[in-house]
Amino acid sequence: MSVEEIPAQVRQRTDELRASIDDHNYRYYALDEPQIPDAEYDRLMQELRELEAAHPALASSDSPTQRVGSAPLDSFVSVPHEKPMLSLDNAFSDEDLRAFDQRLKDRLKITDDIAYACEPKLDGIAISILYEQGIMTRALTRGDGANGEDITQNVRTIRSVPLKLRGEGFPERLEVRGEIYMPKAGFAELNRKAAEQGEKIFVNPRNAAAGSLRQLDSRITAKRPLELCAYSVGAHQGLALPPRHTDILNKLKEWGFKINPQMAAVDSIEACIAYHQRLGEKRDGLSYDIDGVVFKVNDIDLQETLGFVSRAPRWAIAYKFPAQEEITELQDVEFQVGRTGAITPVARLKPVFVGGVTVSNATLHNRDEIARLDARIGDTVIVRRAGDVIPQIVGVVLERRPENARAIAFPDHCPICASPAVQIPGEAAVRCEGGLICPAQRKEAIIHFASRKAMDIEGLGDKLVEQLVEQGLVSTVVDLFALEAEQISSLERMGPKSAENLLAALEACKQVSFARFIYALGIREVGEATARNLAAHFGSLEALAQADEQALQAVEDIGPVVAHFVRDFFITEDNLAIIRDLQSAGVHWPESEPASAEALPLAGQTCVLTGTLDAMSRDEAGDKLRALGAKVAGSVSKKTDFIVAGPGAGSKLTKAEQLGIEILDEAALLSLLAQHGQFQE
Repeated sequence: MSVEEIPAQVRQRTDELRASIDDHNYRYYALDEPQIPDAEYDRLMQELRELEAAHPALASSDSPTQRVGSAPLDSFVSVPHEKPMLSLDNAFSDEDLRAFDQRLKDRLKITDDIAYACEPKLDGIAISILYEQGIMTRALTRGDGANGEDITQNVRTIRSVPLKLRGEGFPERLEVRGEIYMPKAGFAELNRKAAEQGEKIFVNPRNAAAGSLRQLDSRITAKRPLELCAYSVGAHQGLALPPRHTDILNKLKEWGFKINPQMAAVDSIEACIAYHQRLGEKRDGLSYDIDGVVFKVNDIDLQETLGFVSRAPRWAIAYKFPAQEEITELQDVEFQVGRTGAITPVARLKPVFVGGVTVSNATLHNRDEIARLDARIGDTVIVRRAGDVIPQIVGVVLERRPENARAIAFPDHCPICASPAVQIPGEAAVRCEGGLICPAQRKEAIIHFASRKAMDIEGLGDKLVEQLVEQGLVSTVVDLFALEAEQISSLERMGPKSAENLLAALEACKQVSFARFIYALGIREVGEATARNLAAHFGSLEALAQADEQALQAVEDIGPVVAHFVRDFFITEDNLAIIRDLQSAGVHWPESEPASAEALPLAGQTCVLTGTLDAMSRDEAGDKLRALGAKVAGSVSKKTDFIVAGPGAGSKLTKAEQLGIEILDEAALLSLLAQHGQFQE
């Protein structure tokens, strides 16, 4: 079939797709201004591939399917790659991966399982670095796969890139390929500083890494938190490399390169599928973004036998994770009022599947964020969800803005109580000034007071609090302790037994730790850790209430802002009255003398709890260790002083053993606690 015989609508759609993909390539690679998430780009590319496969006459050398990326920037020197840097085919399901494996077996004419190397697919920028006689001489971006941009000076600024290879036994000429990326923590800090200075906010870590590498002034790149992870070699001369891909990566590690610690070698495609599932479970806890797993035939001889197609190796494939970014329509914006009076805009979205769930709401954070995004009702927006993180809008696809898009009007009065809404200079949040007269703040304050890490009032959930407030039974947290069984049992979904259980929980919660009580009060910026530090430092309510801002700043991790909020809380008579009424209702806690070095024998030490304990829960053990001055961390590092490992301890115990960190079993923990009066043996 000739081009002329292909239906006009197919030819038109093919042209539209090529133009759109070329435009998005230019925006992403040249301007560092992506307009759509990766998942949308993948769909456009897949649709174009399918059209060209169905109508071969449409295929052309200038199609986006025939190249990897986009043309290099004119401001950098373009250099040919000695060996092309190709892209990878994608798999989106277990079935896709099994089909890939079967294709390889058919081509190799074998039935035995194939061994694969498994590596996380880092969401960064592909790079090629040339070493001659062990000295770094050149660094190129992937560019269009055949030619890359010479960004040697920028890459030299990245500390994880060795300027000289370590050890010995490396080839005379060695081209190392890897991914330059920005860790999540560095990305968050970069955007925080940019926001403070009114500068451009990056959409995601990959966009930030790309923008950082394409700075003409390498001094700017040097300030960016970039990392390199090596994943293969390209051209090499003077020495034969090991016969397996994983062995080559381990050689690179010996020569000074960072390789991914999650790398593994497996012996079958089913083991690849299991690896993909395991890594998917770890994904949100990693310190960097990944968007899938790369599987490569581990045997280099088999790789060479399988060879390449025009744009990708036959022996490798990328198995993508569900997209964490998607596009959808912003249909409306509502405003919610939180416990501290902060008014938060919540976007109502056309439901979209992203990050493994269907999302219909997303946070817009505050008025400044709406202005930065220039978001309007009716816009097509990019929504991101990663793990348990609240979905958020991270960008607007301006080219799809409809003519009837409406500006978002931030309220100047509280949407709940109509009190004035004000923005304090230096703060991003707009807050309702209604305080306790605002039903939303009353509800949120009571919900916080009853929460598990505060007073831990079992059975007092959000819905029940709403009923109690709306029916006028509770106005402040003090009213909770005056509730009667008849009042509770008359509420929806409550009966005599439920009422009895709630009253018992209210009675039980009256005996509480001082730290939990401070946290339950809901003082602005006072979280669990700060509450514990205040309780340990002052020992008693009287000492805390009388402390001035200077004395408060002497407490660990408390600066002038938090000190001001704490002081402001305790000089407000309404707050003191509530505390007195709570004490009159029977709420009490053990007080102690202000902390001293003797009272905090574990001060300055960091510990980690892992596995299960019999004598107490891990939370209880953590509280007792904190009472002795220890910092209880969630992960093991070189800064960890000791770990407590019970049955079922896994990777944390393994890492502690590798680092030579002291390991206590439960018996040793109980002995330590008993020694300092935190446990009775």
